[in-house]
Amino acid sequence: MKTREEKLKQIIQWAEENSDIRAVLLTSSLVNPYAPIDDFSDLDVELVFENRKEYEAHNEWVRLFGDPISMIEEDDTVFDGKHAMKMVLYKDHVKVDFKLYQVSEFRKEVQEEKLPEDWDVGYKVLIDKDELTRDLKSPTYQSVMIHQPTEQKFQQLLNDFWWDTTYVAKCLKRGDIFYSKFMSENILRTDYLVPLIEWHIAGLHDWKNVTTNKHGRLFKKYLSTDLWNRVEATFSGSDMEENWNALFVCADLVHDLGTGLAEKLHFTYPVQLEKDIRNYLAEVKALH
Repeated sequence: MKTREEKLKQIIQWAEENSDIRAVLLTSSLVNPYAPIDDFSDLDVELVFENRKEYEAHNEWVRLFGDPISMIEEDDTVFDGKHAMKMVLYKDHVKVDFKLYQVSEFRKEVQEEKLPEDWDVGYKVLIDKDELTRDLKSPTYQSVMIHQPTEQKFQQLLNDFWWDTTYVAKCLKRGDIFYSKFMSENILRTDYLVPLIEWHIAGLHDWKNVTTNKHGRLFKKYLSTDLWNRVEATFSGSDMEENWNALFVCADLVHDLGTGLAEKLHFTYPVQLEKDIRNYLAEVKALH
């Protein structure tokens, strides 16, 4: 995206000429070889200041790079005193997340035994006037990789999934679409189905440096057409019968993925729990 590149050049030039700024880093997806990039990808820029508070308190400098249409500001209390944030959406559609460091706090982060996650996903040093990044460790990208679960984690996920399907069933029978959607989308999908699909994909690749990005953004790339169609069928609108169908599709999907993983990893699958919960779901749906 040419506009984004031009804005980054503006930021770099301003930082080079500004004696208050001692270092500038580019982080996140644009410097992560495992991340998908398109015209909507943000600029994640870290600025290291001699006096961060001055730039945290005022926003004139943000307008040097374009006209903001929206901005979110977070002070260092949100980040345990390590840095502040200004997340800016400009009229030209470029979004820049500015992370503001004080030199002293930046040095502490560099000296951490383990590379902080924001840097472990990838970084590029754009400016370093004082060799502040000299001891910065290289990213491993492991924080974005899918890791093999322990049997305890696997069991907990499946137990929780089957337990929480009962809430969806009760909500659907009550006609409570809001709570039903909260449970099916925020809980069943996000907490259980997404990690289960991640494990399935990583297992197919022998758990070697596989990532599907945030919240399953790359699932379609890795799943077979049939499996992707089944995943799509777990989404539903506001019709109650459609939501019941999606719930049972999700249950079938979790069964197949879960039993497949259990066999591959030599884990125990909760067969009786699933049977009992499925009976309950069917009985609730049949109630008049």
